[in-house]
Amino acid sequence: LYHEGGGHSIISTGDVLASTSNFLNNTAATAVSAVNGLVKIQMPSPHRDEPRFPKEKLKTLWSFLFLVFNAFLTTTSLALTHERVPMNDPPLPDVLLDAFPVQQWGLTVSEIIIIIVICFTFMVVFFHKHRYIIMRRIFLILGLLYFYRAITMYVTVLPVANPSYYCSPKLNHTTVVVIIKHSLQLLSGFGLAINGQHTFCGDYIFSGHTSVLVIGYLIVKEYTPRRWWLLHWLYGLLALTGIIMVLLARGHYTVDCVIAYFISTRLWYMYHTMANNPNLKEAGQHNYFSRMWWFSLFRYFEGNVGGSVPRHYEWPLPWPRRWGAKLPQRTS
Repeated sequence: LYHEGGGHSIISTGDVLASTSNFLNNTAATAVSAVNGLVKIQMPSPHRDEPRFPKEKLKTLWSFLFLVFNAFLTTTSLALTHERVPMNDPPLPDVLLDAFPVQQWGLTVSEIIIIIVICFTFMVVFFHKHRYIIMRRIFLILGLLYFYRAITMYVTVLPVANPSYYCSPKLNHTTVVVIIKHSLQLLSGFGLAINGQHTFCGDYIFSGHTSVLVIGYLIVKEYTPRRWWLLHWLYGLLALTGIIMVLLARGHYTVDCVIAYFISTRLWYMYHTMANNPNLKEAGQHNYFSRMWWFSLFRYFEGNVGGSVPRHYEWPLPWPRRWGAKLPQRTS
């Protein structure tokens, strides 16, 4: 019985009970079925493997091959650039480099920091639960950086920043065999001068040392818990120290490091913005990210990743987990 606008309306109690009974019967009929006297309740199976974050190991392999190809392209570009470096020209004016004397040991310190950063970053990725997704992203981003660097160092050749740095004599002629030999020599030393394999000059714009240090810092900051802020600050300090050391040794001009920082951070931020927003993974009139030439690569590698990758860690090796599998585990 209810009152509306001064009038009265009466709803039969029988009608209410009948409607309620029909509703309950229809709901029960859709959820419960009886088979041979057994009651079967339809319940979704638990998704323990988190299908939103598939491993897709083959894609990870393809991204690694993409990185190797562009690394070889970069060393090939350096081998060609070395033959065009003006060895007799003085270094270009540089505000920071001209303010401090050359410190030859700075390059060694910078590359030791790079080795430490790479090793610890590898541990962070190795113990991450979604390591294959992170590796795909790292390989693709580094591959793009190598590709850009192969272009920039070749199109504009700068004089040697440190006249005391040893550069291999020019051959004044290049063949395919010589270029491949020099490229493999550079690859064997991972682009570092500390192992004596990097004796070619001209790889200035932009700084590979800076890119590796910046990407290492971004990986740790992105995929480790926020409460690890002390580690994030330590990583940032290491990266900054490594960049300062390579400048003190005049391994790069200042503009090389500035451009490397800008390209590395913009590429990282754009990639992860697209990866964490499903709408940006589809080409559209108003999705300007889809106009980038590597968008098809991005969509191939990120198409099945369903959201932001959580910061979860696990023991990656199989043998301890086999022992632990015999113990009761929570499935909630």
